[in-house]
Amino acid sequence: MKTTVLGSGGWGTAIAMLLNDNGYDIVLWSKFEDEAKALNETRKTPLLKEVIIPDEISITTDLSKAVNKASSVVIAVPSFALRETAEALVNKLDDDCIVICMSKGIEKDTSSLFTTILRDILGENIPIAAVSGPTHAEEVARKIPTACVAASEDITIAMRVQNLLMNEYMRVYTSTDVVGVELGAALKNVIALSAGIGSGLGLGDNTLAMLITRGLAEIAELCVKMGGRKETLAGLAGLGDLIVTCISLHSRNRKAGVFIGQGLSANEAMKKVGAVVEGYYAAKAAKDLADKMDVDMPICSEAYKVLYEQKSPHSAIADLMGRSRRSEQSSGGEIWVT
Repeated sequence: MKTTVLGSGGWGTAIAMLLNDNGYDIVLWSKFEDEAKALNETRKTPLLKEVIIPDEISITTDLSKAVNKASSVVIAVPSFALRETAEALVNKLDDDCIVICMSKGIEKDTSSLFTTILRDILGENIPIAAVSGPTHAEEVARKIPTACVAASEDITIAMRVQNLLMNEYMRVYTSTDVVGVELGAALKNVIALSAGIGSGLGLGDNTLAMLITRGLAEIAELCVKMGGRKETLAGLAGLGDLIVTCISLHSRNRKAGVFIGQGLSANEAMKKVGAVVEGYYAAKAAKDLADKMDVDMPICSEAYKVLYEQKSPHSAIADLMGRSRRSEQSSGGEIWVT
């Protein structure tokens, strides 16, 4: 059975290797000729150190050839390339081909969830699912035990994705809460950037714990306003992904935040990281969604001001700490279902 992975970055390559381990006929697509040539010749990517790409995985830049007769297509491109990639797929997929979105983010200019964009562009007949969770590519490629969530409004589609991905080192759970899974995937990057800023400022574990728990609370409030379920944010796609992105040395968002806390501008920090920092784009989308849905998201708001308005990180922390008194269980504070 042919499965195609679109996006030859670290995440796309790791997923291609996982699917190859599961016995599928894998095609890995890259948009860039030079990148595809290097991957074919060396069978290595600088994004996944000490990992060899199996010879069985075909690597190409020919999108039509890559997706032709594919039973499933995994989208693992950076967030800014999601719409362009979806548009390139129009009229190229079989009707029963499942499109699995493994890109994490929200479109910056429209604040649209990725599955919404895919549905609008590809049509109602194409089965669509989103996959998220604490899944660093560096560890998946090394077959480190990992778990994630496959979400689709149609539970049978989520179960098909579960069967496709699950093996001895990848455990997959199902969900019908696409909104909750996608929001958790996107907005945890903003909180991770904020956590990195705190670390760069020399703040401690108390601050990190505060940012994780209160950040999760404001994401959960937005989730409910958008029709998602609060309990989803207490699972792998919410708390799980948030923890790993805030604390892991693999996390690009955390790294960028550390550099900003140490005095670099947002642009300087992203250049120093040397790879896409999704939290930068997600911060703009989070602000727009919070304004649209009338949700108070103070951590995301301060992150936006630091990233886009050059606010001092010291001032951002001071303003967060100086907010008015409130109950932890007031609006947005209670994550768990009672």
